[in-house]
Amino acid sequence: MGSYTWFTSLLWLHLMFIAKTRSAKVPAIIVFGDSSVDAGNNNQVPTIARSNFEPYGRDFAGGKPTGRFSNGRIATDFVSEAFGLRPAVPAYLDPEYNISDFAVGVTFASAGTGYDNATSDVLGIEYYKDYQNRLRSYLGDKKAMDTITNALYMISIGTNDFLENYYAFPPRQRRLQYTVDAYQELLIGIAKNFIVDLHTLGARKISLGGLPPMGCMPLERAQNLANGNDCMETYNIVAMSFNGKLYDLVMKLNKELPGLQLVFSNPYYILLQIVTKPSLYGFDVSEMACCATGTFEMGYSCDDRNPLTCRDADKYVFWDAFHPTQQTNRLVADHVVKTALYKFL
Repeated sequence: MGSYTWFTSLLWLHLMFIAKTRSAKVPAIIVFGDSSVDAGNNNQVPTIARSNFEPYGRDFAGGKPTGRFSNGRIATDFVSEAFGLRPAVPAYLDPEYNISDFAVGVTFASAGTGYDNATSDVLGIEYYKDYQNRLRSYLGDKKAMDTITNALYMISIGTNDFLENYYAFPPRQRRLQYTVDAYQELLIGIAKNFIVDLHTLGARKISLGGLPPMGCMPLERAQNLANGNDCMETYNIVAMSFNGKLYDLVMKLNKELPGLQLVFSNPYYILLQIVTKPSLYGFDVSEMACCATGTFEMGYSCDDRNPLTCRDADKYVFWDAFHPTQQTNRLVADHVVKTALYKFL
């Protein structure tokens, strides 16, 4: 083991020891976003964007399909555990949980959501305001305010804006209205307003998530026949460009908003490395997903009865054609904690 790897391993163990042995600096994880961090909110709203059926959740505790778009836990679940909180962050609309559960972690994410309301206007602010009121009733004003101020807010959103809206076929209004660069600027403006709204409502510790290498999702690779089903480089270039703009936004808002501790959590390079060198991370397959044929299935087309669905999802980078497996989520969460969220431990 090289000296650098040895040092980073020791640092990680030290950070985890601190998180588990002192009073938590972060009393709750509060999540906003899309299907990458939806833990089941869409089960309770009228939409076909659901995953509360088998084989989803087959590796979750009890083999339960919760509405997470994975075979098991998602990245925010692992982040919550790393901070010494619960091993799974529940969905706000899940009737099996109540405010005592949500007081230490809750997700307002909804599959299909984007920054742009032409994608899906479900950023969750109104639900969050309701949550604050319930939290005050449950904890009292002082303790509720402490939770609101010191909680870690995680935002994971943006992929749908590009793949399900801007680049959709046939072309939708946004592609006719904007160049891709202009569309990115539109989304950055919405992201800024969203963070300002959260700050106004009391949030101070916020993680703004970047885009993954979205051209490497099995669904996009399956359509890239001309290039041997390789990653769609056009989409990856857009993702890197947008991530650069998000990073600039983080730097800007940290200077403008008093008391704000905004960090940029970038999953792009770790996911790209996992996809391009899967064996280094214990995976066998990265170009296709575990579910069904592994090329286009997600949601209701991910059928438990399909004989092609893999037996061991831990050997696959992707669970369905759009979403990572539990094991990939674990690796991405570890990376994000080490590179961006460590300052909050």
